Order: sequence, then structure tokens, then C-alpha cells
Amino acid sequence: MAKVDELKNEIQKLPKEEFTELVRWLSEKDWERWDKEIEADSAAGRLDFLVREALDAKGKGTVK
Repeated sequence: MAKVDELKNEIQKLPKEEFTELVRWLSEKDWERWDKEIEADSAAGRLDFLVREALDAKGKGTVK
């Protein structure tokens, strides 16, 4: 955790423009990780229940 604390310290010292650039970069990295998790879950069939629920709701006419 010492590294994280060091990073936090350095981040607090960044000028506004560099801070904004870092936030943007971190956000992109976070979305990339999220996308990979979703792809892996989908490939493993862990999201199949969502498809079944959607098709069931469509068949019943209860899609929102």
C-alpha cells in the first residue's frame, strides 16, 4: 500500500491539466477492464440469463 500512498501524494501535486489527463486515462483503463470482464462473462455463459429474461419479457410484451 505504500506505493498507492506515494501515488496519491504525487497526484495531489499535479497541475490541473495533467490531473485531467490522468483522470481521463484512468477512466479509459477502467472501461477497458470492464469490457474484458463483460466479454469473459459472456463467453462463459454467465450472462445468458439476461438474454433469457429479455426474450421472456419480449414474448410477454412487458419489455420496458
